[in-house]
Amino acid sequence: MHFHSLVYIQYIGPRYAGVLLGFPNTAGVLAGVLGTVATVHSSLLLRESSIFKDCNSDQDKWSMASQLVREWIGIQQFPAATQTKLFELLGKLKQEEVSTLTILVTGKGGVGKSSTVNSLVGDRVVAASAFQSEASRPVMVSRSRAGFTLNIIDTPGLIEGGYVNDQALEIIKRFLLNKTIDVLLYVDRLDAYRVDNLDRQIIKAISDSFGKAIWRRGVVVLTHAQLSPPDGLHYEKFVERRSDALLKVVRMGAQIKNQELQDFQIPVVLVENSGRCNTNDGGEKILPNGIAWIPHLVQTITDIVSNGSKSILVDKKLIEGPNPNERFKFFIPLLLAFQYFGVVKHIQRAIKNDAKSENKPLWELRDLGLANRRY
Repeated sequence: MHFHSLVYIQYIGPRYAGVLLGFPNTAGVLAGVLGTVATVHSSLLLRESSIFKDCNSDQDKWSMASQLVREWIGIQQFPAATQTKLFELLGKLKQEEVSTLTILVTGKGGVGKSSTVNSLVGDRVVAASAFQSEASRPVMVSRSRAGFTLNIIDTPGLIEGGYVNDQALEIIKRFLLNKTIDVLLYVDRLDAYRVDNLDRQIIKAISDSFGKAIWRRGVVVLTHAQLSPPDGLHYEKFVERRSDALLKVVRMGAQIKNQELQDFQIPVVLVENSGRCNTNDGGEKILPNGIAWIPHLVQTITDIVSNGSKSILVDKKLIEGPNPNERFKFFIPLLLAFQYFGVVKHIQRAIKNDAKSENKPLWELRDLGLANRRY
């Protein structure tokens, strides 16, 4: 039965439709059965229409405007040795024809994401304070130097009330529409001694939002690295245990199989953003293991860009998921089968029964030569 006929039946009323079709005794059947089918069709159509409306309104609302690109003057604030290393790494990227680099910084709230952004840029470009709540929306900082543009996107924390904040993830995805993620920095604290199911849920949410492949472009960043390990552990041993525990959760949350480990070599970088970080003779910030961490982080980012994996394009399909036009198509065969076996067959039987029980008109009896028998 055609969909538009069902809508018409629903509009005029199934009972009246039964009368118009010439089957007064089947009006109740039509009222019950056809009304149900028409309602199902209409509800599916309305739901699909609402999906289109929501997608279009969200796209208009969260489409990211072009960002102001400023001169990267903060790089001049680094010690000479750090500047030399950074310019060397930027030159390497340009040799590989990489003129723009976009870094997504994400993780739980209060782990040092914004402070890490400020440290990388060499300037206070985003608000970062232990006594202030995080921004509720992503912020992209763009800096240009010698023909190279660095984009760093700071994001709100992914945890709200002990659960993954789906709304924050949705805002981040809308913000990133039509942008390419070259590197993902997943930030956590080195001094967070335990990992739990919530960590796995965060990793899973990131993987579900941007695809499992994003971890081929991922770096685990552990902040607050200027610490004394508990229980008299050696610093390197403590870092190894903490890193292994977190990487295990990343592999579980991203569903990285053992045979895929070679393709998902996720590096771990230590960071200390506070002013109490030790420095070497050249004035560079160093960790307890003696590594100057800013050049080391940029070196790791450069290696990720050069590892042969593809950057992640955040397009409309990634944000919205499956095409709404395709979403309910698998219902069509079921509805057709239901209409035929549950509606058409039922109506046919009702029509036959109706015809058998209906008194024939006098003119028809007269034509059959049976009229005299009734009188």
